[in-house]
Amino acid sequence: MNVIKNRNDKGRPPKAATEQHKYKITVRFATADYFSLKAKARAAGMTLSDYLRSTLSASVVRERLQPSHLRLIAQLTGMANNLNQIARRANAAGYIPVRGEYLHLADEMDNVIRMIRE
Repeated sequence: MNVIKNRNDKGRPPKAATEQHKYKITVRFATADYFSLKAKARAAGMTLSDYLRSTLSASVVRERLQPSHLRLIAQLTGMANNLNQIARRANAAGYIPVRGEYLHLADEMDNVIRMIRE
């Protein structure tokens, strides 16, 4: 039995399956966007594909705000308006009489901010 030897055994070793670029995504750009992207890749000394890959891997995508978060933000906005009214009264009547209202509102605002962060 004759064993056929690979004639190209001095070439580049094959890439691992995780390093191979097997998937293709088609994206459409407006002319200005395309040439801007191409110029950025050229300035970075990269191919367009490599530039897009590095940009995608370095980017951070944040999830959309939940409806509950939007309600809490609206509530916080109302509290900020109340705080502004307390500040006006403090300037007119003095700081001591409105101190209790301010402290109570500040605690409520802290609670709302904690709920947003959760």
